[in-house]
Amino acid sequence: MVMARRASPSLPAAALLLLLMQAVSGQRVKVIPEVTAYPGDEVSLRCSFVDPNGEVKKSQVTWIRDLYHEKKQNIAVYNPMFGESYPESSIKGRVSFRTSSLDDPTIVINPVKLEDEGSYICEYATYPSGNEEGVTKLYVLAKPVNYGEAIQVQEGPKLVPVARCVSSSGKPPAEISWVSSFPGNITTENQTNPNGTVTVNSTFSLVPSGLIHDYVITCQVHHKTLATPEKFNIKLNVNHSPLVSISGYDDNWYLGREGASLVCQSRANPPATSVTWKAANGKIPDSVQVNGEILQVKKVDPSVNTTFICEVTNSMGVSQRELSVFVRESPPERQVDNAGVVAGAVIGSLLAIFVVGGVLAALFMCRRRQRNYRDDHGTYDTKTRVFGAKNNGTGVGTLSYKYCESSSEANTEKSSNNFHVPPLNYGVSVAPTAQDILLGQELDDVEKSKFSMLEYDENYDRFDENVNENRPVLQIQDHDCYLDDDMESQRDGSVISRTAVYV
Repeated sequence: MVMARRASPSLPAAALLLLLMQAVSGQRVKVIPEVTAYPGDEVSLRCSFVDPNGEVKKSQVTWIRDLYHEKKQNIAVYNPMFGESYPESSIKGRVSFRTSSLDDPTIVINPVKLEDEGSYICEYATYPSGNEEGVTKLYVLAKPVNYGEAIQVQEGPKLVPVARCVSSSGKPPAEISWVSSFPGNITTENQTNPNGTVTVNSTFSLVPSGLIHDYVITCQVHHKTLATPEKFNIKLNVNHSPLVSISGYDDNWYLGREGASLVCQSRANPPATSVTWKAANGKIPDSVQVNGEILQVKKVDPSVNTTFICEVTNSMGVSQRELSVFVRESPPERQVDNAGVVAGAVIGSLLAIFVVGGVLAALFMCRRRQRNYRDDHGTYDTKTRVFGAKNNGTGVGTLSYKYCESSSEANTEKSSNNFHVPPLNYGVSVAPTAQDILLGQELDDVEKSKFSMLEYDENYDRFDENVNENRPVLQIQDHDCYLDDDMESQRDGSVISRTAVYV
């Protein structure tokens, strides 16, 4: 017999009795319709007769047990004149009235056994209505004993049970479920015991192989006596031949490399008994040293360029794994990450675009500044801009210069009058200086150096307001003589003297 904890009511007895009696208010004999107990507990079966007006005469109360397929049994009788009586029954000696009264003919069964489960009838003998009754169903629960275990099997092609979960001697029968990361077949069987309890046997089946050895599946038992399901983690136990793998080869074995090695790894149940290294050509190279599962290469040479075989043995059989080694002449060049190359190319392209854009923007701004300068000071003749003739108030300027064919010949003086010069704004010359030309990027570096020297060596004449207005704008130094190559053409089509002084 399975002993279980004593049940404790969740509500006060009086409140529970009142609640259940209200559910069967259609009759005058009030009972609790269902009562639950555990083996070994003490249980009370309550009963009372409701007669508010006192019109019914009660003469006797009898408790009867309904054995379903058998004849009913009287288990307890109370008569006010004759007292209590307990006829022969399966619970005689364990049943009694709580009080000797027709108002409260409650009986107590102690201790409860599993076979006590059934229907109990409280019957009143009354006048003038005759016999009236109420029925209480007694349920006796048995907490099962549960466990889970692995079934040791051998690898093979057939479906076999690999785990078992059992819920023994429970009442009512337990429910069993499985939790697994891989599918399997579940078979459940119920067996009724002589005392009325039920044993539930559930198995989990699949095709066993070495791949599932040591994997864990979970069995869960659900029962009315358990607040939460009881769980069992079961580690599968499959006998299998070794599962072999080789690690350590990085595809970078080059001539002269030292410290290269291979490791033979295996899983086997039962454990492996031996590990053997072989070479495909039949001989392990002299530069290779074998130490159990490890194949150590002292120094890589051409003889290592072969296929190595690792062979593992246990009681279930022999398994092997091959690995081909490729010996390189030298270490492979460092591989550049394609993503890094692409990212570098994109960044470089963007930087190049920014630099070129900056240069173009600078050139554009310089050109625009020159154009704005010319637009602000009006248009003028190219030669006038270059020579910088001064307006004499009539719109005509004079230019005077000396010219020599050679240094040995006499100087020949030439003059040019009536050279038209446009009116100047604000009474100042608009001809750009050598510095302006340099800033405008009109000349190259060689020309820039020439103009720098001219600005340093030449002396510029100044105008005197008291001097005749017809005085020449350009004054040539007496001691200078201009050669044939003194005049130099410019990029804008004008001609300018290398040594003349411009005002």
